Parts: sequence; C-alpha cells; structure tokens
Amino acid sequence: MKGREGIKVVCTNRRALRDYEVEETYEAGIVLRGTEVKSLREGKVDLKDSYAIVRDGEVFLLNAYISPYPYGNRFNLEPDRTRKLLLHKREIKRLIGKTQQKGYSLIPLKLYFKNGKAKVELALARGRKLIDKREELKRKAMEREMEKVAKAFRK
Repeated sequence: MKGREGIKVVCTNRRALRDYEVEETYEAGIVLRGTEVKSLREGKVDLKDSYAIVRDGEVFLLNAYISPYPYGNRFNLEPDRTRKLLLHKREIKRLIGKTQQKGYSLIPLKLYFKNGKAKVELALARGRKLIDKREELKRKAMEREMEKVAKAFRK
C-alpha cells in the first residue's frame, strides 16, 4: 500500500488492536543492519508477538521476526534479534513514566517505509480482558447491522 506522503506499509499487527486498547501512538525509527532492509522491502516481517521495552533510557523492539534475505548468505542476522528504536528523549521519558504504570505495554502496530526510511508505529496500550473483547465484538456487530438497515432504508 502506498499513500500520498510516500508511505509504504510493510506489515500491520491486526492482533494488537483486538487484544489491546490503544491510548497513544508514536512514530519511531528502527535501527536495521545488513540485509534486513531488503527483507523488509520484500514484506517478509511478522509483528505478531512483538513488543517494545524501555531499558537504560533507550527503547528496544523484541520478538519482531524479519526473515533472512534469501541472497544474503553469511551477511544475514538472527531473524528475531532485539532492535533499537529511535525516539526523541522527551518521548522516551514520557514512555518510561507510562510503562511503569500497571497494565501498560508498548506494542508495534505497523512497520512501514516513510520517505525511504523504515519506521515503526508504537502504541502505548492497555491489555483488554476477555469480557472487553466480547463487548467490542457485540458493538461492532450492532454497528454493522444498523448500517445495513440504514442502507436499506435509503433505497
């Protein structure tokens, strides 16, 4: 998908929107090495079980799987290694305070290229309980039903 601002979305974490209630989002650069950029451009990445942590005043992305580049041979790195994220110092300080509160997590929502640079959209999110997920499904089903009735009424 390519947008107007030169954004090419590589991977989205749809599961995160179901399992977490997003409060804030941040755009972070990601430090990549070797052939990881080529694998990203091919779309061979998975954010399903990944998360971010703040350690020693820096933010790191864990468990993001970037598949090895097929032609990279010895230059390939570990697919699920820890990668550093680039944020402004004031954003990191804010995240330190927020993530220490009970129930908050840093979850990557999508990975994309913006003006040729790899970026990650991080969400400061709170985990949903099973009851909340069920209520959300019911609400969406009711909205779809109301939209269907409104569409039939307009005809």
